[in-house]
Amino acid sequence: MTGKELSKSRLGTVVFPLLLFLVFVMCALFLILIGGRVYENISHRSELAYQKEIAFSYIANKVRQADEAGAVSLTESGGVQVLELKQTIEGTVYVTQIYYLDGSLYELFADQNSGLSVSDGNQILECGKITMEISDHLLHLKSVNDSGGELFLSLRSGGA
Repeated sequence: MTGKELSKSRLGTVVFPLLLFLVFVMCALFLILIGGRVYENISHRSELAYQKEIAFSYIANKVRQADEAGAVSLTESGGVQVLELKQTIEGTVYVTQIYYLDGSLYELFADQNSGLSVSDGNQILECGKITMEISDHLLHLKSVNDSGGELFLSLRSGGA
């Protein structure tokens, strides 16, 4: 063998493993990037589902606590759909208002004649849009976002 053939042979034995290693590193990098996107998508979907379930559970528990004849009703206040739950405490009528506004679920608990509006409520949870309707002693909650979903609550007292 001559010197040129020997150096070409050694060059091939060094370059091929380096190229193979480079291909391996590139594949690993792409796999990590793709895995990160998949994780991000799964996390986002999980967060939407969590928010929807928490919002539904919160509303359902509040309605069950206040389920008396004439205590549960739907109204509109300032262009916002409001679920009103009335209760009498020591002779005074108090109203719990639950509503969706600007990407969040809000609650306002006040005296019926307090004059407070939906802008005065407390933010409960950031979530997708939730719509509500009452018909035939059923409260229908519907989530209007990527994960969707709905819940029917039977008003045992007869509702509004």
